[in-house]
Amino acid sequence: MVILDLESNSRDEIIREMVSFLKARKKEIKEKDLYERLIQREELGSTAIGEGFAIPHCKVKSAKDLTVLLGISRKGVDFHSQDNKPSFIFFLVVSSPDNPSVNLQALAAIAHLIRKSKNLIKKILNAKNISEVLTVIQDEEDRIDE
Repeated sequence: MVILDLESNSRDEIIREMVSFLKARKKEIKEKDLYERLIQREELGSTAIGEGFAIPHCKVKSAKDLTVLLGISRKGVDFHSQDNKPSFIFFLVVSSPDNPSVNLQALAAIAHLIRKSKNLIKKILNAKNISEVLTVIQDEEDRIDE
């Protein structure tokens, strides 16, 4: 799932926009619970890892399986990152507490992709549609796995 143009202007609004998008596609998700858990996680420490990326994540009982939603903010949002730069790319990761290892594996895979890819943010921001975004990610995954 991909949101090409997030419209929100703050951390909490970005999270709400992504949760709302997710709820519309995954009826089993309890929107209020998911939003509150994501905000609680952010209060523990920002999931903005710098260089324009953030990986908001949490575990909720209403999640049946691992879900990853990629959101793109073309203008950038203050997500309280350690480098004090705006975040443009958001990987929202939601999973069930019944399978904690799948959450860790997803987070590790996303972090690895971000660390090892050259110009990933620029390539994603230049993508004109969802298909191009997914192709960029697949191409980068293939390149770093070689």
